[in-house]
Amino acid sequence: MAVMSTPAGSSGAAEITRRLAGICGPSFARFAGAADEVAGRLARWVAVPGGPRAAAEVLRLAARHDLSVVPRGAGTKIDWGAAPARVDIMLDTGRLAGVGHQPAASPVVEVGAGTPLRAVQATLERAGRRLALDPPSPGATLGGVLAADESGPLRHRHGTPCAQLVGLRWLDADGELVSAGRSAAELSGVSAPVGLDLGRLLCGSQGGLGVLVSATLHAQALPASQVWVSRPVWSPLEVHDLVRAVFAADLDPAAVELDLPATGSPPRRAVAPASGATSGPPGRPMSAAEAAARANHPAMSGRRADPPPARGSAGELAILLEGDRSEVAERADRLLAVLGGAASVAPFAPAWWGRYPFGPGDTALRVEAPAKDLHAAVYALRDAAGTPLSVRGCAGAGVVHAALPGSFPVDRVAGILAAVRGVLLARRGRCVVVAAPAAVRREVDVWGEAAVIPRLREAKEHLDPHRRLAPGRLPGGL
Repeated sequence: MAVMSTPAGSSGAAEITRRLAGICGPSFARFAGAADEVAGRLARWVAVPGGPRAAAEVLRLAARHDLSVVPRGAGTKIDWGAAPARVDIMLDTGRLAGVGHQPAASPVVEVGAGTPLRAVQATLERAGRRLALDPPSPGATLGGVLAADESGPLRHRHGTPCAQLVGLRWLDADGELVSAGRSAAELSGVSAPVGLDLGRLLCGSQGGLGVLVSATLHAQALPASQVWVSRPVWSPLEVHDLVRAVFAADLDPAAVELDLPATGSPPRRAVAPASGATSGPPGRPMSAAEAAARANHPAMSGRRADPPPARGSAGELAILLEGDRSEVAERADRLLAVLGGAASVAPFAPAWWGRYPFGPGDTALRVEAPAKDLHAAVYALRDAAGTPLSVRGCAGAGVVHAALPGSFPVDRVAGILAAVRGVLLARRGRCVVVAAPAAVRREVDVWGEAAVIPRLREAKEHLDPHRRLAPGRLPGGL
């Protein structure tokens, strides 16, 4: 494909804006503002196409002028992962929305990528159904959840969003529509779908392999009953023993969640800029307007900003049981016996359930390990940090998040990462930097060793050979 250079100067920028407005509509294309950033990297334009064809035209325009494109949903995780090398056009997926019409008993549902997940759940709830997705980011779109492969407590029984995919449609860097999975092909009318394995590589790719258009996922009946059985815990080893006992009791929990607070940790800032940045673009301080825009950014929603717990306070292990009312009550009684006298049962979740332990300005880590080795990973993390840290997440699935205070210098963060990754390497685990202050993100490897890099490189060459989609966002700098 012949590539034209980007029009130079203000007249050239105005021409790109005019062309984007012609594609998306006058009200849906503009120069980017202070809040239009990706992991601290400011965009030049924002385009909000009205459908897949318009989105394809935006990508073709970008290809003609060698402009980079980064998709954005609700922006709840826009500061996650590595910063892209450049962001010319931010492609907002807000108008690629809607829930497909299937019969009420259909086991699948097709959803537009820009649809807020809570709107999908509200629509399905009217038919007594749900998606088994409960990511902690309030207001997240389905596309954003898939692009980050973000999961919540229900991951324990139902797997990640990626694992629940039946079909996927996306646009490659040249604006060509690609369909993966037989059901997606039937719904979209595309006659030659590729394998879903390629489509699943888009999960967690942060927009670096394609622009998601829609996804087809399993839908299930709403559970007749839900109860949470909780027990205070004091150490990772205690959690390990309790989780092992729960698994041995064959209680079929829907979720097994852990909250270990950072006792005695320094106070957190209640408000800080998104991505933890404390300055604007290089060479000038952040203005008050920019600071306010970032502090109120959707990426800050759902993240901890409360003061740390008192020294010596206990953590909590909470287990969700779902199913038929009488059967759930019987399992809850058995679970109370397994957990011991300090356990209790409630018809509602603990206050921390489905929330991240990190706040604005923290370095947020995701630790993944086999459930039997999770306690070793948490001990390694706390030993390397030299202080208790907030840890929260899926103890049953071996996936938790942890918060390093934003006051930790870069070299200390790097040392903690090296120590924890060394422990996890022998246990087939990994530690990823989810979000961090700008200085930390610049200096540390946010991904760590990633065995999937060769497959990602192959997919990148196939779908985005000129590296226009979120360049540098993927592991290995792809």
